Amino acid sequence: MAVRPIRLFGDPVLRRRAEEVVDFDAELRRLVADLTDTMLDAPGAGLAAPQLGVGLRVFTWQVEGEVGHLVNPVLDLSEEVQDGPEGCLSIPGLVYDCRRALRAVARGFDMHGEPLVIEGTDYLARALQHETDHLDGILFIDQLDPEARKAAMRDIRQADWFGLEQPTVRVSPHATGGLGF
Repeated sequence: MAVRPIRLFGDPVLRRRAEEVVDFDAELRRLVADLTDTMLDAPGAGLAAPQLGVGLRVFTWQVEGEVGHLVNPVLDLSEEVQDGPEGCLSIPGLVYDCRRALRAVARGFDMHGEPLVIEGTDYLARALQHETDHLDGILFIDQLDPEARKAAMRDIRQADWFGLEQPTVRVSPHATGGLGF
């Protein structure tokens, strides 16, 4: 469909909890296509709707050649954890070790409203958690230990993209009846 601009750290939409999807219609399918195209173009391992300025609970992922999407996700996480490098398309060029659950089971729906369950370990589990966090207004740097978070904030302030003007956003798609394009 279309490659769209990715919202960067500092954009308020990245800090708001996204709304549940209630309409599984052509607009949602267009959003999933745009998320997928933008993620693949970036390239990234995942992309959530708020990163495109759309306040809906939808994300896409690409792990080990598998591309998928999930609407209205709910996660069940293992108690066993993993530490590993993590980055974010909304915080470009910066990677930090982040602790995540080793396994995740994500339940939600596909773009047609059909129930969907995705089970992942390692990198897929990390991607599912990272993207679901985006839908709750949480960035991966919020998951870092205090020392790493302080370093991340310093690096963000020094990044050449920090403070650039961002596109206008409609956070609630229901305010105008559309998806906030």
